Amino acid sequence: MTYRFFTPAPARAATGLVAEVYRQLREDFLGPMPTFQALSPMPELLAATWALMREALLAGDTDRVDREVVAASVSRANRCRFCLDAHVTMLHALGEPGLAEVIAAGGTPAEPRHAELARWAAAGRRPGPYRPEITGTLLAFHFINRIVSALLAPDLLPGGLQRFPAVRSAGGRLYARAVREPRPPGRGLRLIAAAPPPAWAGDSPAGVAYASLRNAACRGGELLSELGRETVTGTVGWENGQHPERPAEWAADLVRDLPPADRVGARIALLAAFAPASITRGDVGLWRLSRPADADLVRLVAYGAITATDHVARALDPAHH
Repeated sequence: MTYRFFTPAPARAATGLVAEVYRQLREDFLGPMPTFQALSPMPELLAATWALMREALLAGDTDRVDREVVAASVSRANRCRFCLDAHVTMLHALGEPGLAEVIAAGGTPAEPRHAELARWAAAGRRPGPYRPEITGTLLAFHFINRIVSALLAPDLLPGGLQRFPAVRSAGGRLYARAVREPRPPGRGLRLIAAAPPPAWAGDSPAGVAYASLRNAACRGGELLSELGRETVTGTVGWENGQHPERPAEWAADLVRDLPPADRVGARIALLAAFAPASITRGDVGLWRLSRPADADLVRLVAYGAITATDHVARALDPAHH
């Protein structure tokens, strides 16, 4: 099954802002993929996530291979098998099968520029001398990796077929034309509320899209008490993105001293930030006893995801170095 905790409404049933996002997805990407459908209970969050990915990964004249190297490398570092397989397939589509499979295997690309990009994307802890679209792609996938790992099963295709290079190669041929079509910048901004862009973005639409996503996703923190939010933000600050060895025990220990009403939500948000695939049906079942709506689960996961992502964003800001 593609979805772990709920099944979103089918794309054909979408209305309003969700339908507008899906229309752009069909025209500019590969259609309403499960990644985006999982966010559909929160239309503003869906729109901002799509706008950031569109403006960072797809639009403008920054080399698409470079951007896909970043998307695949950060997905590998974040242990997001679904996104890694998807973006390795995109590298096949761009005519880079050797590069694709080296990144899939965790090797070092032969081309020095690609090797440095892959290393920077996997570390993500210092400003890079890169265009805003490259930085935006890194941040987009820090967020998307966590959403996907929390809410989707790890396999793109039944039985994990996408893990075979021959299948990725065939997928690449299927998408080869679409992936090369130019996308004019700025179209994604029509779907979101404007927000002041961060320093790394210059005048790139990717910066406005990132600020909009941060604003939309941070509102999920309203589901926790102030103490719960401080637990999440403080842990993200001092743990610095390290994947815990035993996530369930690690999270249980961190929330033990919180009021009972806050423990489940803070636990899910912490796991979304550090080890999103470790969120269990049991965690979600307990959360739904007081918050049964799919939208609240999406908001909570997005809050954990953006807290971790914005920690990376601050590390990439030249003003903080």
